[in-house]
Amino acid sequence: MALTRTPQNGQSHVHGDTAAPLLDLTIPALLAQTAARLPDHPCAVFTAQDVRWTYAEFADRVDQLATGFLRAGISKGDRVGIWSPNRVEWLLTQFATARIGAILVCINPAYRPSELGYALKTVGCKAIVTATQFKSSDYIAMLQEVQAKADLSDLTHIFVMGDQTPSGMSSFDDLLGKSDPMALDAIALDPHDPINIQFTSGTTGSPKGACLTHHNIVNNAHFTTATMNFTKDDRLCIPVPFYHCFGMVMGTLGCVTKGATMVIPGEGFEPAATLQTVSDEKCTALFGVPTMFVAEMALPDFDSYDLSHLRTGIMAGAPCPIAVMRRVQADMNMSEVTIAYGMTETSPVSFQSNVDDPIQQRVSSVGRIHPHVEVRIVGEDGATVPVGAQGELLTRGYSVMRGYWGDDAKTADSIDADGWMHTGDLATLDAEGYCTITGRVKDMICRGGENVFPKEIEDYLFEHPAVATAQVFGIPDDKLGEIVCAWIIPHDGQSLTANDITAHCKDQIAYFKVPAIVRIVDEMPMTVTGKPQKFIMRDKMMSELGIAAD
Repeated sequence: MALTRTPQNGQSHVHGDTAAPLLDLTIPALLAQTAARLPDHPCAVFTAQDVRWTYAEFADRVDQLATGFLRAGISKGDRVGIWSPNRVEWLLTQFATARIGAILVCINPAYRPSELGYALKTVGCKAIVTATQFKSSDYIAMLQEVQAKADLSDLTHIFVMGDQTPSGMSSFDDLLGKSDPMALDAIALDPHDPINIQFTSGTTGSPKGACLTHHNIVNNAHFTTATMNFTKDDRLCIPVPFYHCFGMVMGTLGCVTKGATMVIPGEGFEPAATLQTVSDEKCTALFGVPTMFVAEMALPDFDSYDLSHLRTGIMAGAPCPIAVMRRVQADMNMSEVTIAYGMTETSPVSFQSNVDDPIQQRVSSVGRIHPHVEVRIVGEDGATVPVGAQGELLTRGYSVMRGYWGDDAKTADSIDADGWMHTGDLATLDAEGYCTITGRVKDMICRGGENVFPKEIEDYLFEHPAVATAQVFGIPDDKLGEIVCAWIIPHDGQSLTANDITAHCKDQIAYFKVPAIVRIVDEMPMTVTGKPQKFIMRDKMMSELGIAAD
């Protein structure tokens, strides 16, 4: 079968373009190339910390920190945790650990003590680089609590950002001294070495540590920004968290692949600060999940920001309502905005729309297959389904992770003997190869023998003018097996009742799809990257209704 981005012989099976070769580079080699080519070009801007570095300045500071890690006894293969919001120390740690072959362990800034202890112990972190606090989280107190309670015998170093260094911990700034290029260059690195552990977002339960290589993320960063036609003249605003692939692969590493400038508006997402930074720094690109773009466009002084330099960006992390996509293109000047789809375990992007795709494809699909990636859609019997039919999305290629750290059983459950990553996502492919994500295999609701797919109902609920956000999931029912439940957040200032939603659905969608239970809520449980945590919603509803867990 010829390699093509479009399905062949009517089957939902596509291959990415292979004309552009994969990069055979480690992260340090990539940075060295870019710094040599563009030494005086702006590399990083952290507006909240008043930091502006050229590529030469950034590469020098990375070597300083990498040398500091070596002197502290951190070596190739050691796991180094990073627990911090979006700060310049995070960026330095990302590239400095890669410089010495240490494995960067990304820890969610929202973690509480039990989750922190789980992450540190699961991967055996030797060191952790930490902020002192973020919002209401006291990181130092939580670390001390975890040290007192958990068996963290592997953890020998805690490097703390900022001026105050608690007893028993070390100053991050003290790691920055004279670099030793000879010692650094003597470390043998291979593009296929593991370099990063990303904990899955936890939308379906306990997180797992996906282990990624230089090869995985350098190439994904390269092809993601290439799809947006990035050059050194682009300036990317990154309000999404570094701890996730969206920030540290598609964002920071993506900029380095092209020599573009990364612009960080603050430690965490604030809509006004983000748009002010886009305006002041003349950013050409902006990343975000749909809820971020909604919050930005809802600002009362939205029209006062200069967004005239914007042209592209990525919206990813959750399905995007068509109305939101149209407003981003029209009102934010992002005519070349792209949609991307992927998962932590695939580095992350597998599908992305092109900047010149027809607008209907950019608002109704997640684009077409990425280079050097292969995808097929399979039915319950494991056979490839015809074009247009729904099934589970399977992917393989350079982007698939090495596996879940220390968990061969879960790895084998996810990656089969032929190298296919079973994503758990339901999808369809059309005749041109555009992919539409239709839901999660585990989210499918079986109501009285009828299969109900939440996304279809959510898309319809979004058509109600008062609905800002909708999430649909199933809860157990003695008679029907499962019934449909919907949580709704109304737009600010809008009045909305459960009866309004029922009336909106009645006689417009099949009776078995109409939510039997509707709750109007103020907020949804979400991951930091904006993914809804339906398992938490389900548990809360079962508790409220007195339904026993299975």
